[in-house]
Amino acid sequence: MMNRIWKFFQYGYLMVAFICLIETYMQWNLNRDRAYLFLGFAIFIILVFFFKRHFRKKVEKRNNQNK
Repeated sequence: MMNRIWKFFQYGYLMVAFICLIETYMQWNLNRDRAYLFLGFAIFIILVFFFKRHFRKKVEKRNNQNK
């Protein structure tokens, strides 16, 4: 049950990253510094997504071996 909840939160990271990328696109010609900030957030959030996915799969694999 808890793994299902973490999967939903995991994909929430991608949604936030997508919003940051859209904001980067919208701010690119208006305020380049702010666009770079949103781009940095998007890259960071995508890295967090992959880290958390890797860690979750590792924990699931360990839990399945213990059963």
